[in-house]
Amino acid sequence: MSAGKHIALYGGDARQLEVVRRLHENGCRMSLFGYDQLDVTLAGATKRDIKEFSLSDVDAIILPVSGLQKDGTVETIFSDGPLTLTKEHIEQTPNHCQVFTGIASEKLKTLCKEAGRQLVPLFDRDDVAIYNSIPTAEGTVMMVIQHTDQTIHSAKVAVLGWGRTGITVARTFRSLGADVRCAARSSAHLARIEESGHKPFHIDDRAAYLQDVDVCINTIPSLILSKDVLDSMPENVLIVDLASKPGGTDFKYAEEKGIKALLAPGLPGIVAPKTAGQILAKVLSQLLEPKPPVKGEERL
Repeated sequence: MSAGKHIALYGGDARQLEVVRRLHENGCRMSLFGYDQLDVTLAGATKRDIKEFSLSDVDAIILPVSGLQKDGTVETIFSDGPLTLTKEHIEQTPNHCQVFTGIASEKLKTLCKEAGRQLVPLFDRDDVAIYNSIPTAEGTVMMVIQHTDQTIHSAKVAVLGWGRTGITVARTFRSLGADVRCAARSSAHLARIEESGHKPFHIDDRAAYLQDVDVCINTIPSLILSKDVLDSMPENVLIVDLASKPGGTDFKYAEEKGIKALLAPGLPGIVAPKTAGQILAKVLSQLLEPKPPVKGEERL
C-alpha cells in the first residue's frame, strides 16, 4: 500500500490540489513546496520551504504538468517567489525515490539521470492522454464557440493528427454536426479515419485540404501550419493549436495575415481542473502502489 509514503509536491495549479486530496485518502503524507500563498488547509499536507527542509525521506517528487523549465524553475500559481528544483535537491532523496511529471523536458531528464532517479512522464502514458482528451475536446468546443460567429453544426472542421487527442476531438465535433476531415500520415490511420465517418487526407496534402475550412485544430507538435500552408487557408479561419509549446503553427505569420490562431496547450487544467486533477491522482495512486513480486523471483 502507498499508506505512509512521503510525497513532495512541487508547484502546480488547481490540479495538484486534487492529487493531494486523493493521496491523503490513500494514507500518504505530503510536503508542499511553492504553496505559500495557498489559503486552503489541506488535510495530510504541510507547506514547506525547500531552503529549510531535507528531502532525505521522500518517496516521490510530483512536479506540475509543465514539469521543469529550461532555467530549472517550476511553475506555480500559489507562490509569488521562484521555485527551483536542482540536482542537489533530487540527490537528497533515497535511491528508490521516483520523480513524476506531466511533460519531461530535457533539463529534467538530465537532472534525474545525473542523480540516478527514475523519471516518470505521465503524459507519455496512453491512459493519462486518453482521459485528458475528454476535457481537451470540451475545451476546444468552448474556444470555437467563443471565437467564431457561426455554429459548429455544418462547419468545415479539420483535425490535424490522429493520435489520442485527435481521435476524441474529431469524434466530438462530428457529434455536434460538423463536417470533419482528419489528417494523418500512416495508411492504417487514414483507413481508421474513414471507418470512423470522417474524411481522411494525408498530412502532406494539407495545403490543398485546408483551403476552405472554417476551423483547423492541430494536435501535432511540429511546424505543420507553416507559411506556405497558411497562405492556402482562408483569412477567416480559426486555428486552435492543441500541441505542446511552441505548438505547430507559425503564429507570427498567421497574425500578419490576419488569421486568428490560438495556442491552447493544457486545456484540461484550464476548463476542468478538478477532473484533470482527478485523472492525475488516479494514475499516480496506481503507480505509487508497490508491485507484487513475480512468482519465482525475489523482491530486491
